[in-house]
Amino acid sequence: MRRSIVLLSAGLTMLSTGLASAQNNTPRNLILFIPDGLRALKVTPETAPAMAAVRDKGVNFKNSHSLFPTFTMANGSAMSTGHYLGDTGVFSNTIWTGYTSAPAGDTVVPFIENDAVLGDIDEHFKGDYLNEETILKMARDKGLSTAAIGKLGPTYQFDHTDHPEKAGQHSIVIDDATGGKAGVALSDEMREALTKAGLPLTAPSRGDNSKAGDAKTPGTTVANVAQQAYFADVAAKIVLPMFKARNKPFVLVFWSRDPDGSQHNTGDSLNQIMPGINGPTSMAGIKNADDNLAQLRKALDELGLAANTNIIVSADHGFSTISKESKTSPSAKVSYDDTPKDFLPMGFLALDLAKALDLPLFDPNDKNAAITGNAHPKAGNGVLGKDPAKPDLVVATNGGSDLIYLPNKDKKLAAKTIKALLDQDYVSGLFVDDSLGRFPGTLPLSLINLRGKAATPTPAIVVNFRSYASNCGEAPTNCSVQVADTVLRQGQGMHGSFSRGDTMNFMAAIGPDFKTGYVDELPVSNADVGVTAAKIMGLRTSQNGGLIGRVMSEALPNGIVPKGYVGDVKSKPAENGLRTVLNFQRVESQRYFDAAGFPGRTLGLEPESGKQKTAGK
Repeated sequence: MRRSIVLLSAGLTMLSTGLASAQNNTPRNLILFIPDGLRALKVTPETAPAMAAVRDKGVNFKNSHSLFPTFTMANGSAMSTGHYLGDTGVFSNTIWTGYTSAPAGDTVVPFIENDAVLGDIDEHFKGDYLNEETILKMARDKGLSTAAIGKLGPTYQFDHTDHPEKAGQHSIVIDDATGGKAGVALSDEMREALTKAGLPLTAPSRGDNSKAGDAKTPGTTVANVAQQAYFADVAAKIVLPMFKARNKPFVLVFWSRDPDGSQHNTGDSLNQIMPGINGPTSMAGIKNADDNLAQLRKALDELGLAANTNIIVSADHGFSTISKESKTSPSAKVSYDDTPKDFLPMGFLALDLAKALDLPLFDPNDKNAAITGNAHPKAGNGVLGKDPAKPDLVVATNGGSDLIYLPNKDKKLAAKTIKALLDQDYVSGLFVDDSLGRFPGTLPLSLINLRGKAATPTPAIVVNFRSYASNCGEAPTNCSVQVADTVLRQGQGMHGSFSRGDTMNFMAAIGPDFKTGYVDELPVSNADVGVTAAKIMGLRTSQNGGLIGRVMSEALPNGIVPKGYVGDVKSKPAENGLRTVLNFQRVESQRYFDAAGFPGRTLGLEPESGKQKTAGK
């Protein structure tokens, strides 16, 4: 494994004259606005005027980073705690928990964007699966007003250990499940306020925006307008006035499902790479999120709260158009009723590994039914081995990357699995649990902060899938395409890879504790968002793990502007010449991961001429 580091340009190394002035005698408020899946370079004054205004008049974090694996719950855990995934244990949206989760459908690989599932996981991991305090809990414990509003799953994660049934102060939680049996109960105060404002006590559904289509039917062509309008109305017309009346500082998290939901389910490009996620449905999703932010800022102005309210806007990840193409996959050569000819089926990784390792495959989302013939796992997940109740290998399917668990820590099986993965053209980079040893062609989990104090099981192997830029006529990160293990179709949208298209998320901030008209050239990440939010609100907590982000001091008035560096790490080559390469940046001891994989197979990693096998497009 070879490392190299060089100093960044002089523009990144200016020294400051003093310390950050975020701590002061004036009570501050904070709104953390998350436009799910917003690509940084899609924001212009025309496409998203409210977000462009925050960026251009406040701080433009132009060197932004989503944490890999670039999924919603993973990055939500980073923003909510300030810790990397090796500490939070939220390695993706679907993880192996080591036990059967009833609310998730009696499976060992739950999809965790669900309040009931999160509550269940909490119970099995000593009441706090994150194993770190969230900023909402810290704020609530300090007596601040707190609320989380928006998308099911990541919204609740911001204060998942709160118990409204117990005495004391509680966070307001409004999401897709509000008003239903699985939703967080509304307080009498909120029920009365909603009724008085003429807003329903039950959150509306996504309607047509939730329609993903299938191999023959296009998905949605509309944004998630009605549901998000409800969330924005609750925030602007009820929660913010309520917080003003309490006359104490507040923290409000608003998680906009769009543009993520519209990009995932887009019906603009069925089975075609272009326009992919650059069609009108995706653009409508961006506008929808922007409208929500504009409504919140207008409410702050009308309530006289703007002058003392900081706003941080940070997308959880970027986005890519889905490819289902492979020349090497055995599963792509099989005919499936729901998959176009020669395309990868859902669960292709589990299918291909079962064949390569000669292990029986069972479906953990279908009562461990055996997968035989022309079938694939219902949700893509798989348990491999003679006994599905005691599997040798588990595949947690997620999208632009998948997780592999080895419950028995079998090093020989790890070696065989890695060899099989290196044979597939859809793979681009492998990261292996340090405890299993070093393998040529791979890098250790610890190198990308995926090994820490996590309460949930740590994956044995994280598999990154191939990505490239299409000829969409925009910046490469806007044209990102990736192979994805998902029920969604070629031409729809996904994320999760180590492509720069997925790691480059939109980030900006504005308010009394941030500089104005400032372009931050230094690398920043979603873990830094959590740490900086805690800093400006004066929140402190004990830390269980040491994988922590940094305060983005350079963005604060009179804040320190540290030096930045760039570097890379390369694994030893595998027998077939492939090796995993990681491009990173560093500020002090903090590392930021730009892109990783096999050069020529990952957007953001240039091919190494004559040294590296590539897969082309």
